[in-house]
Amino acid sequence: MLNRAAAARRALPSVDRLLRLVSVGALVSRYGRPLVVATIRAVLGEQRAKLGQARSATNIDDAALVAACAGRLGAAASASLKPVFNLTGTVLHTNLGRAPMPQCAADAVMQAMMRPVNLEFNLRDGERGERDSHVERWLTQLTRAAAAVVVNNNAAAVYLTLNTLALKKEVVVSRGELIEIGGTFRIPDIMARAGCKLHEVGTTNRTHARDYAAAISARTAVIMKVHTSNFAIQGFTAAAPEPELAALAHDHDLPFIVDLGSGTLVDLENYGLPHEPTPREALAHGADIVTFSGDKLLGGPQCGLIVGREDLIARIKKNPMKRALRVDKMTLAALDAVLRLYTNPDRLKQELPTLRWLTRPLADIEAQARRVLPALRAALGAQIEAGIIACTSQIGSGSLPVDALPSTGIALKPPARRRGAAVEVLATAFRALSVPVIGRIKDGAFMLDLRCLDDEAGFIAQLDQLRIEAP
Repeated sequence: MLNRAAAARRALPSVDRLLRLVSVGALVSRYGRPLVVATIRAVLGEQRAKLGQARSATNIDDAALVAACAGRLGAAASASLKPVFNLTGTVLHTNLGRAPMPQCAADAVMQAMMRPVNLEFNLRDGERGERDSHVERWLTQLTRAAAAVVVNNNAAAVYLTLNTLALKKEVVVSRGELIEIGGTFRIPDIMARAGCKLHEVGTTNRTHARDYAAAISARTAVIMKVHTSNFAIQGFTAAAPEPELAALAHDHDLPFIVDLGSGTLVDLENYGLPHEPTPREALAHGADIVTFSGDKLLGGPQCGLIVGREDLIARIKKNPMKRALRVDKMTLAALDAVLRLYTNPDRLKQELPTLRWLTRPLADIEAQARRVLPALRAALGAQIEAGIIACTSQIGSGSLPVDALPSTGIALKPPARRRGAAVEVLATAFRALSVPVIGRIKDGAFMLDLRCLDDEAGFIAQLDQLRIEAP
């Protein structure tokens, strides 16, 4: 038997022989010779290893080897970044890319990608321009700041601001505002990397203006307030109001910085949502610099926005690290398009996906659940129990952490026997669809929150691809 296995290994075709096949020639035309050759060698190597462990010979013809190579090449060449259906119930899901772009932003990005643009070119005088100028006018108009800077995310915005204004000096911050967000990012760590020293004041639950006043010394560079956008402390609490801190900072000729984290350019209460502080409010309260994100509640691309006093923004722009943290033309094109939407409130709710999803009427979601349920039952069969349930969505990405939005979902429950493993199998099957469906597992069921389901027809059309294996 072992001799037959050895003979089978020797009978495997050579790389050159396979490359001469017409079917492999088609693969070379599609994927390129280097990748095809590497794949053939890998497949042949695996087959030799299997035959070496076999007790009997197994003949493998050329067609089977070519098919194996074609499958592997197709998988390797497919895009790693794929669209998905976000049915998790978290609207701004960090792992799923946070805010989706409106159509106007996608169109602007496509144009910027495919043609040269006046990124840093002043069309009026033919001289070198400043890339942030394309969005600075909108940011200053919408926030009433004197000037603005754009960097690649809000962590970069905080870093660049502190590195510019507080290098080798102290930053006074409340102990209750030393936040940590996803990926173990912590405000104290950013301060340390920015080259400044954290001076904590107050306690976890109560900090007063007098605590800040007592901390000010010749080493103090700025007073900073961090909006606790990703958690809430309740009960016996106190926080110094922004106007008091601004007055205290200005009495000592110090800048007052407010980091809003998420940030929004509109009063969400006007849309029936919980209030979230805006940059305009912070500036009106006396903040000299406000930092916030572009890809959370604002509904734009990933970026960090810095708005505030013209002289301080000028200093920040001159920091050598600004170049390392700047955004590209695609980000600026998308941000410009989104900011222009904010200048027309009548269009905003309809065209900005984030705001549209957050304000989606419950009756609309319930009606959609009734339409989708029969298609799910038909695709899953009688073994999977499917039913409409009331659930709650969350905004996500550190925004309004204690506020939930009433929603409607569909719960899929496998048979009670080995339900835990079966639910995992069910979730895996939905992730394996052409457009993966991402839900969440809760109480022994695979749950699909329909708040963010825009493409209902596309979702239903691919359900016939579901293949659920026994756990």
